[in-house]
Amino acid sequence: MTSKLFSPITLAGVTFPNRVVISPMCQYSAPDGAASDWHMAHLGQFAMSRAGLLLLEATAVEPAGRISPLCLALYSDAQEGALARVVAMLRYAGGDMPLGIQLGHAGRKGSCHMPWDGGHGLKPEEGGWPICGPSALPYDGKRAVPEALDETGMERIAAAFVDAAKRADRIGFDVVEYHCAHGYLLHSFLSAQSNRRQDGYGGSLENRMRFPLAVARRLREAWPARKALGARLDAEDATDAASLAETIAYARELKAIGFDYVCLSRGSLSGAQKIISWPGYLLPLAAALRKATGLVTQAVGLIVDPRMAEEAVASGQVDMVALARGFLDDPRWVWHAAETLGAELTYPPQYRGADPSLWKGATLRPHAHAAG
Repeated sequence: MTSKLFSPITLAGVTFPNRVVISPMCQYSAPDGAASDWHMAHLGQFAMSRAGLLLLEATAVEPAGRISPLCLALYSDAQEGALARVVAMLRYAGGDMPLGIQLGHAGRKGSCHMPWDGGHGLKPEEGGWPICGPSALPYDGKRAVPEALDETGMERIAAAFVDAAKRADRIGFDVVEYHCAHGYLLHSFLSAQSNRRQDGYGGSLENRMRFPLAVARRLREAWPARKALGARLDAEDATDAASLAETIAYARELKAIGFDYVCLSRGSLSGAQKIISWPGYLLPLAAALRKATGLVTQAVGLIVDPRMAEEAVASGQVDMVALARGFLDDPRWVWHAAETLGAELTYPPQYRGADPSLWKGATLRPHAHAAG
């Protein structure tokens, strides 16, 4: 059987050797926004994964766009240099594996403690900073009330996205993913739950899309056509036919602008929301979006079993699958998936001894990490 999961796909001028994406994972380990030795270790374990795409974590485009004081950022020369060091390591160890970066702005979910310290909002005396959003509505009772952005602020942020994209291009990334999900700034403009504006940026879907689409157009103009441009969209609002229709309408606008793919995800739009998940729970929504738009579509969401990933791609639900914690648990997930599915995989020559066809110990591994 020929595996669809291990077949290549080309977007813009970038060819991905397979359909597996290492999804962005915030590490909250970047002093002054600069990638650190933690990033060398964390990302280095994925360099030899043989994934189709490695996407770096959500990266702030301006100081006010950080989630926490230690979020990765890309708005200064020092940050650009630190990230270039990490990318050089990934190129050395990962060969021609495509590399991408997710650019975003935290909006009203910014200025917070790290998750392991509770994740609640920082007070001014703790180093907190002013946050912004579409409306003066806090994310929850533990966060500050954001300032409602005016057009001057919107222009500043749009320009910051462009500047970060240009820096990402200079560093040598193959992909930029624009973060319009998880309740962060751009998503909060899209959703009627968080956007209560009474001007041209609120009310109707057309108005709510106006600022996020303005950023998208600026990114498309700034990002080279030979490189892939994608968007992370949220399924949180897609709980009925009407709201799924809004998600699809937005994706169609992105396609018209020239975006190459969308990835459907899910994150909290407010502190009151509870997300219930199960294996592959976003695949039906992703399939509906893909069918309606014709866009290359990815999905995340507990797609841990290689057989589920294979079926999702082979059946046409999605074009690519994205895993996050699955790779934290098993940085060699792609190796084990290839073994499970009977797909050919070229191992790094230094690690050739771990090829199951050569290593007798392969049959002695725990079942979860062995071919089944």
